[in-house]
Amino acid sequence: MRIIDAQVHIWGSGTPSGDHRQVSVFTAEELLVEMDAAGVDAAVLHPPVSWDPDANAISEAAAARYPKRFAVLGQVPLDQPEASRAALRGWRSRPGQCGLRYPLVRADQQRWPFDGTMDWLWPVAEEEGLPIATMAWRFLPEFARIAERHPRLRLVIDHCGLIRHAKGAAAFENLAEVCALARFPNVALKATGAPGYSLDPYPFRDIHDGLHRLYDAFGPDRCFWGTDITRMPCNWRQCITLFTEELPWLRGPQMDRVMGGAVCDWIGWTPPA
Repeated sequence: MRIIDAQVHIWGSGTPSGDHRQVSVFTAEELLVEMDAAGVDAAVLHPPVSWDPDANAISEAAAARYPKRFAVLGQVPLDQPEASRAALRGWRSRPGQCGLRYPLVRADQQRWPFDGTMDWLWPVAEEEGLPIATMAWRFLPEFARIAERHPRLRLVIDHCGLIRHAKGAAAFENLAEVCALARFPNVALKATGAPGYSLDPYPFRDIHDGLHRLYDAFGPDRCFWGTDITRMPCNWRQCITLFTEELPWLRGPQMDRVMGGAVCDWIGWTPPA
């Protein structure tokens, strides 16, 4: 079974946000050492542009150096539509680029899904065949409308769609609303960062039921394991074995899909043999 992490970050400057490791540089080579130790075959880089403006270029350079190990969900500026629309033409010809990811964590960005700033993006990405991942929990009803209006646009809900910074039962208060989005065949879910929602030590039993409900809703072809490892409260092996050993309902070929096969298919990435 190939294990492919659906979300990791590398960066070269800045102050990482939230619970991320408070180091000004975290390189592809440092990441690969950790991946090799944990048995992670490949990963999808998400440039943390919110704290390192050069992160997109850094991720592309890493994918060019290590094409068997890294794909990228990159960014173009959302508030510069003309230049960004042009940049997305042929986006997949750039090193490693398989789509886009917008966390929308800055205070000034949190109205963008509603105020028209992002309206230009959805049809362009749909036309170019570029999946978009985003922290949809802040705007789930609008996210549903976007999915309905753009049925050929592949969308990915970040971090289980749960309530950011909440833990235990409080994190899952919107679970039914997230699961309802599975009715759109063009919506998938990244089950990334799951241990960060737990109040329990490993194996994080207080989140098992919620993960099961998300998996039942989206299925193995639209549910992607991953870590966001630089802010996890546990090591990479525990992030893996949480899914491969501690969830009795995830077994066989379905596990293969969740642990890497499905995300590669969704973003259109075939790592070189």
